[in-house]
Amino acid sequence: MGTTVYGDWIRDFEAAREERGDPEWRTGVPLDPSIRRSVQRFQVGEDGDGAELITKAEADGDAEYASAVRMFVAEERNHARLLALLLASGGAPVIASHWSDRVFVTLRRALGLRLELLVLMIAEAVALRYYRALRDGTDDALTREVAGRILSDEERHVPFHCHRLRRSLRPLPPPVRLLVTSGWRAALAAVALVVAVDHGPALRRLGVGRFRFVAEVVRSSGPIAATMR
Repeated sequence: MGTTVYGDWIRDFEAAREERGDPEWRTGVPLDPSIRRSVQRFQVGEDGDGAELITKAEADGDAEYASAVRMFVAEERNHARLLALLLASGGAPVIASHWSDRVFVTLRRALGLRLELLVLMIAEAVALRYYRALRDGTDDALTREVAGRILSDEERHVPFHCHRLRRSLRPLPPPVRLLVTSGWRAALAAVALVVAVDHGPALRRLGVGRFRFVAEVVRSSGPIAATMR
């Protein structure tokens, strides 16, 4: 990519930051109670400081990659801010924590960079389908705009992490790479099922439904896994 491995990714993050504005916030956004609860849970997941990931990226010894990771973390924190403001515009608070986020954080902090990225990619793949459902399934213009902004970022995050994982998995023998990515797909399917159950009322309200949500997340995992390999 370009003259340096991560130079183009950095430029992409910088361009997105320069173009980024805020929606026209207003009060009284009519969030359905099931969607409100769902957004509150996703907001918690977006609201990490990313310190562990940044530390691991810096320890990896690639200054450009570490810089790109810091930009990625800043975008994730901006997602949390956008969701918090969306909730506030409808008079809803953020929540302090949710069990699903605690599980993901614990797993990620216990692992090295490669495995942390694999766990992170599970959350990113689920987020792609969730924010698309939130964008397309609601009648509220502000909710659609916030979800669309976050989705646009997530569509850039997935290839960014795939690029790093492909480089990380390359030294492994092909059968091991296949085993790793197949295990990743199985874990993603399990997580998608848990999310579908936990967010089922909101997904139904958004016109997706549990089964369709899981099926489409699983279907999307094939090309992602192939890119990692």
